[in-house]
Amino acid sequence: MTAQVLLDGASLTRTAVAAIADAGATVVLTEDAKARVHAARAVVDRKAAGDAPVYGINTGFGSFADVRIAPEALDALQINLLRSHAAGVGDLLSIPVVRAMMALRANVLARGHSGIRLETLDLLVAMLNASVHPVVPSRGSVGASGDLAPLAHLALVLIGEGEVHTANGRISGADALARAGLAPVRLGPKEGLALINGTQASTAVLALALVAAERLARAADIVAALSIDVLRGSTRPFDARIHAARPHAGQVISAANLLRLLDGSAINQSHANCGRVQDAYSERCAPQVHGACRDALAFIARTVEVEANASTDNPMVFAGAGDIVSGGNFHGAPIGLGADLLAVAVTHVATISERRAERLVNPALSDLPAFLTVHGGLESGLMLAQVTAAALASELKALAHPVSVDTIPTSANKEDHVSMSMAAALKAARAVELATLVVAVELLCACEALDLLSPLTTSAPLSAVHAHVRTRVARRNGDRPPSPDIEAIAAMIAAGALDHIVGPLVN
Repeated sequence: MTAQVLLDGASLTRTAVAAIADAGATVVLTEDAKARVHAARAVVDRKAAGDAPVYGINTGFGSFADVRIAPEALDALQINLLRSHAAGVGDLLSIPVVRAMMALRANVLARGHSGIRLETLDLLVAMLNASVHPVVPSRGSVGASGDLAPLAHLALVLIGEGEVHTANGRISGADALARAGLAPVRLGPKEGLALINGTQASTAVLALALVAAERLARAADIVAALSIDVLRGSTRPFDARIHAARPHAGQVISAANLLRLLDGSAINQSHANCGRVQDAYSERCAPQVHGACRDALAFIARTVEVEANASTDNPMVFAGAGDIVSGGNFHGAPIGLGADLLAVAVTHVATISERRAERLVNPALSDLPAFLTVHGGLESGLMLAQVTAAALASELKALAHPVSVDTIPTSANKEDHVSMSMAAALKAARAVELATLVVAVELLCACEALDLLSPLTTSAPLSAVHAHVRTRVARRNGDRPPSPDIEAIAAMIAAGALDHIVGPLVN
């Protein structure tokens, strides 16, 4: 049975967004939301019938805000807005991101500050539930006044224009609506603006990247535990007393995860009196680094969920007072900053992971066969897998440089400070993908190392992780391309398979 998410403008979570985007959950407007939409629309209708200039209702947009529009042209004004603002270029946003955009925009409209008609919002919801997915280019937004270009491409389909994805390629918006048994709407005053003024494209990209990064953070603890074990590292640095003395929440969680995962390892018991005083930072400082990433993700999660349930229109309708007020809630600064932080956070996870992978393949540091092959020279083993991790880590360092500090004036200098939130979000999503591949390399190496240590065994949960990897990636018996193995393990991490295996042992 397909899950259903209620859109009330106030309680949409990142996990619900992911369920809509990735698992095909449907959405339903609450009755309270419908009442708010009706009330706000009544205000717009009154203003549109009056003589006073109101931005976006009977005036032009941006630097044309001082141009009055004749009453008979108000509908054309909204259609022209969508057509002229659909200026996106480049790679297309994925269908999951488009679905997330649609859900986020519908939720914002449900708050009742946009002035849209209920029938227009109902069509957006119906399109999402019928899998009518607009074609949306990924580039063209500077994140103020929101994500105008991506949202315009999405909104065109509501009026029977634009393009839609199908299994057999793209078709026109009109044909896609007809196939779904839906009819296009004729936009009234303010409706075009209500559909495109906001941060829902960049928020969609960031929300899905965040969910993936949270899975990666949990997987990083699991993978680090296995690496530390096969490197015969100590569990003493994960003593709860150490972390209580520096009580960053993420650090405390990661340390506890590592301690639970390593409990009962025969490998650990085998070197109890080895005399080694301290392990390398990439082992004993894993909770501090992973924990800082977790704390960053918690901050980003709060930002994303506030934005998912925020009114980002301009102007905003306040039905209780009968006012329409211009402001700047469309500015994507919170999302841009959050996206840049996400890229930085996962880069730290990747760079420490790459260092552990290097230790695993380096016989001077691991006391294991060089590059994890017993036929060194004839075979190169996992030599190049670590090189790949190093290449990805280097690229991640470039992606970690912030985008949101940049700004460039647009719209004849009316929009003289912009957020670049879309570029930051796209960069963050790419960073999560690359970081996942780096951690996959570490897990590939750790599993091979565990095989080489046989008959010594690791803990029960880490043995289960190793066994699961071996269902997709066989133990190496001679050289073979590591690429498919890295990709297969990365897919496991991205799907949350490691979480499922260890269950409540990892928070």
